[in-house]
Amino acid sequence: MRSSPLLLAAFLSGTLVFAAEIALAQQNEAAALTVTVAKPAERQWPETIPASGWLKPWHEAVIAAEIGGLRVTDVLADVGSVVLKDQPLVRLADETVRAELRKEEAVLASAKADLAKARSSADRARKVQGSGALSEEKITEYLIAEQTAIAGVESAEASLESQKIKLAQATIMAPDDGLITARSVQLGAVVSSGTELFRLVRQQRVEWQAEVSARYLPRIKEGLTATIVGPEGRRVKGTVRLVGPTVSTDTGRVLAYVALPAEAHPPIGLYVTGQIELATTKAFTVPETALVMRDGIAYVFTVDAGRRALRVRVETGRRNGSEVEILSGLDPWADVVTTGGAFLSDRALVRVEEDAR
Repeated sequence: MRSSPLLLAAFLSGTLVFAAEIALAQQNEAAALTVTVAKPAERQWPETIPASGWLKPWHEAVIAAEIGGLRVTDVLADVGSVVLKDQPLVRLADETVRAELRKEEAVLASAKADLAKARSSADRARKVQGSGALSEEKITEYLIAEQTAIAGVESAEASLESQKIKLAQATIMAPDDGLITARSVQLGAVVSSGTELFRLVRQQRVEWQAEVSARYLPRIKEGLTATIVGPEGRRVKGTVRLVGPTVSTDTGRVLAYVALPAEAHPPIGLYVTGQIELATTKAFTVPETALVMRDGIAYVFTVDAGRRALRVRVETGRRNGSEVEILSGLDPWADVVTTGGAFLSDRALVRVEEDAR
C-alpha cells in the first residue's frame, strides 16, 4: 500500500507529459499556412497541335535585266528598301537605244512616204481600170506596190515599237510592292539580258512553313488560326492558307503554310516553334500557381472539410495564359489550393483565407 502514492505520482507525471505533447502538436498544427482556395473552372479552349518550321517569303520575285549590253548608271534601291510597284530601281545607259530609236523613226517616215506614193499610183490605176488606158498587168503591179508599201509601214512601226520597249527596259522597275532582300547589281557594271539584280519579297508577306505530324493531316484545314513564338517570346497570330498535299518520307511530317500579317515584320530565315488551333473543346482548368512539381510529377493540394491539405497527383494538358488543363486525377468540386502549395505537406492543417478574415 506504501507504493500507491509513488505509482499515482508516476501516472500523473506521464499524463502531464502526454498532454504537453498533444498541446505542442496542436500548437504546431495551428501554425500552418493560410492559403487561398478555388474550385476548378470549365473553359472552352481550342485543341492545339505543336509545329515548327522556317519563316520564308510568301512569294519571292527575281528582278533581272531584260536588255543586255548596257552599263548601270544609277542604283536606286538597296537591301532593306521598301519599294512600290513600278518604282525605278536601276537605270542603264540608254544612248545607243535612243540612237536606234531615232533611226527607226526615220525608217518609218520613209516607209510612210513610199506608201503615199504607192497609194497615189494605185488610186489612179483603180480609176482607169477597165477603160483600156492601162494594161491589167500594170494595174496589178500598182496594186501590189501599194500592199508592199503598207507592209513596209507596219514593219517600220513594229521596229519602232520594239525600240521604245528597249528604251523603257533601260529603266528597271519593281514588279510589285515589297521588300528588297538581296542585291547583286553594281554601279558601272555592264549587264547581260537575264542578269539578276535584286530579290524582292512581294508585299512584304512572310509565311511560316510549319512542319506538323502527318497524323493531324485530316484535321488541318485552310483558315485555321496558328500562333508562332517569335524573337523575345513575342507571339504572332496567322492563318493557315495552304496544306501541303504530300508527306515527307524522311520525317513523316506535312507542311502547313501559315500566312502572317505584314505589320508583324517577322524576320525571314528564322526557325520558330508554335501551334495550330483545331476544334474548340471543353477544358477543366486550375491556376498555374496551383501546380506543385515534385520529381517531375504534377500535384495539386486540395482542402477537405477538416481543413487538411491533401496532395493529389494530376495529369496536365493544355496551357492558356495563367491556367493549365487538368486531364485526370482531380474532383471537379474540390477546393484547390491556388497559392502556397509548394510549402505544404500532405495532411497538413491549413487556414483558408476566408476563415482567417
